[in-house]
Amino acid sequence: MNTDISDDILAQMGISLPTQDYPRDEKEILDTLRNMPALKGLSESDFSGILPLSKIRKFKAGEEIIKEGQFDNWMFFILSGKFAIIKKGETIGVLKEYGEIFGEMCIIDGSPRSASIKALEDSVCLAVDASYTDNLKGQAKIFFQCILYHIFSQVLVERLRRVNEDLVKTRDENASLKEEIRKARSHG
Repeated sequence: MNTDISDDILAQMGISLPTQDYPRDEKEILDTLRNMPALKGLSESDFSGILPLSKIRKFKAGEEIIKEGQFDNWMFFILSGKFAIIKKGETIGVLKEYGEIFGEMCIIDGSPRSASIKALEDSVCLAVDASYTDNLKGQAKIFFQCILYHIFSQVLVERLRRVNEDLVKTRDENASLKEEIRKARSHG
């Protein structure tokens, strides 16, 4: 397999990489994969299985990467930039951390995209095509699905922890506001 991705090939694919230092060959992409928090604990053979399904994608500010309600098989790992999570036209969150993943939910349950994702600034992602599993048979299919579900479980656990922290904070703020209202009513 060719170890260098030439600018000509990238241009034919509609990808123009920034002049910054982003992975441009198999070794650099593998190193990038190894350093992503969601992929910690995967073996070298796991990484080698993901590599052929991966490519670097650059998005311009304002570009929609995922459209709510549509189907596709791509998931994305953030290398740089910021992305809005948009549900029914309203921004409900922002992803901006290196290694954060988006696009995995429809792969998990086969449902249409639950939200849109839009680049808020020029951004770069590592895109992974999960439809590869459709072409696999037997043990190879099970092995690749195990890799994906390992990644998904890591991501979902981290998100659940954040939601739990937000829930506790919101509950505490709500209790404090209720107490302030009770005191105001009793003095009024």
